[in-house]
Amino acid sequence: MIQPAPRESAAVQAVPLPTNAWCLFLDVDGTLLELADHPGAVFVDPELRTLLATLREAAGGAVALISGRTIADLDRLFGDPSLIVAGLHGCERRNAQGEMRIAPVAVEQLTQVRAGLERMVARHPGLLLEDKGAGLALHFLKARELEHELRAEVSLLAAPLVPHFTLLDGHAVIEVKPAAHTKDSAVTAFMEEAPFRGRQPIFIGDDRTDYGGFAAVRRFDGLAVAVGDRVKADWWLPGPAAVRAWLEQLASAVYA
Repeated sequence: MIQPAPRESAAVQAVPLPTNAWCLFLDVDGTLLELADHPGAVFVDPELRTLLATLREAAGGAVALISGRTIADLDRLFGDPSLIVAGLHGCERRNAQGEMRIAPVAVEQLTQVRAGLERMVARHPGLLLEDKGAGLALHFLKARELEHELRAEVSLLAAPLVPHFTLLDGHAVIEVKPAAHTKDSAVTAFMEEAPFRGRQPIFIGDDRTDYGGFAAVRRFDGLAVAVGDRVKADWWLPGPAAVRAWLEQLASAVYA
C-alpha cells in the first residue's frame, strides 16, 4: 500500500513514494516534456533518456510511455524502439516483448473529416492539423480565441463517424480518434502482462486525456498524479521539472 505522506510546501516532496513493488505509466507532452507551440518542436534531452533507463532498471522493466503521439513519433523522439509504449491514446501498443497491438481502423472513414479540417486550417493561419493516420488532431494554441467555434465545427464534421470514432479534448487541441481504445484500456492491458502484473501502478499525466489512465491505476490500488493545473487527481506536481525530480527520488529510493 502507498502510505499517505505529510503535506509539505514543496509538491514534489508531498507526493508519496510507493512501499511495494511498483510500475510506472508516463504521459509525455506536458508531463515529461514542456509543452511546445507544435508537436515537432519538443526535444528529449540526454538526462531524460538516462532517467528513464534508470527507472526501467529499478522497476524490472515495468515502465511505459502512454501518449497521444504515434509509436513511430515516440521512437523518433526517444530514439529507443525497446521502450514499452502506447500511442494514439491507446490505439497502438508495444509490449515488453516488442509485440505490436494496433486497433483495426478504417482510416478511409476520416477522409471527409480530414478535408474539413484542412479547410479550417486554410481559413485560420493560427491552426495546425496533425495527421496521425488513425486519428486527426487540430491544434489551436495560437488561436485560443476560436476555441468554442472550433469545437462546434469539429463536432459537426465528426458526427457521422460516431460511435466508431470519438472527440478527445486536450490542451489547445481537439482530436478525432477511434473510440474503442483509450489510455484506460492501454494501462489495463499492460497490467495483465509481465513485467507489470502484480505491481502497484503509478500514472502521471497533465491533461484531460489522462483521466483514463488515472482511472485504470486506481482499480489496481495505484497512484494517480496530476501535473499542472488542467486536471485533478489524488496527488499533484506543478510541472515537468517537478515530475523529473520526483522520478529521481523514486529511482533513488530503490537503492537506498
